[in-house]
Amino acid sequence: MRLVLFALVLFASGNMHAQLDDILKKANEGLNRASGTNSASGLSNDKIVAGLKEALQVSTGKAVAATGKPDGFLRNQAIKILLPDKLRTVGNGLRMIGMGAQVNELEVGMNRAAEQASPQAKAIFIAALKRMSFDDARQILSGGDTAATEYFKRSSTDELTTAFAPIVHRSMQNVGVMQQYNHMLASAPGGTALAGRFDLDKYVVGKTLDGLFYMLGQEEKKIRQNPAAQTTALLKEVFGRK
Repeated sequence: MRLVLFALVLFASGNMHAQLDDILKKANEGLNRASGTNSASGLSNDKIVAGLKEALQVSTGKAVAATGKPDGFLRNQAIKILLPDKLRTVGNGLRMIGMGAQVNELEVGMNRAAEQASPQAKAIFIAALKRMSFDDARQILSGGDTAATEYFKRSSTDELTTAFAPIVHRSMQNVGVMQQYNHMLASAPGGTALAGRFDLDKYVVGKTLDGLFYMLGQEEKKIRQNPAAQTTALLKEVFGRK
């Protein structure tokens, strides 16, 4: 239980910061009070899970906000969507003959589609949190640096893929990605051989998921490594903060 409470603190984030020693002291005080029968401050499994869910709601919200905005993908070199490997040679060839602008427009369009799809993840992550059991919470709290991210991958990838697919398709049609894509293939030597053999929508959806989970993993690592806590009413109750 000490490990659970300590890890829960590391998962919460926000503006009010507390020293690690102070956090440990208050967690231990909460455990001591919880040992009394019928203690009002007892920490039940339900309370621990509720606190973790609240902390993870903050973390997932930050990841979605970082990706689901203009330039959230395009200006983030860690998750920017580039041409697929299968088209990289074609793209490089087009750049060499002065058609780099068209290649750039294609990449911009793919990233804009990802940025428009990402906000849909918020409701899906919340639904995954509602399904979380105490065993799930225990594994997350005692797991590695990206245990929560892995939980969301397992529980949400299929639902995210289904939600993202029509948004990505519509966005890429609206911003002319498919027109750029077809024009690029038609303009490149050997490019027509790739036409119809590569699902660009599926590629962008996959890269959107990769970028979203990457940002969630980074947020999780940061939170685990920094003993900073946002003091919410629930966390005050769990940790006995004044």
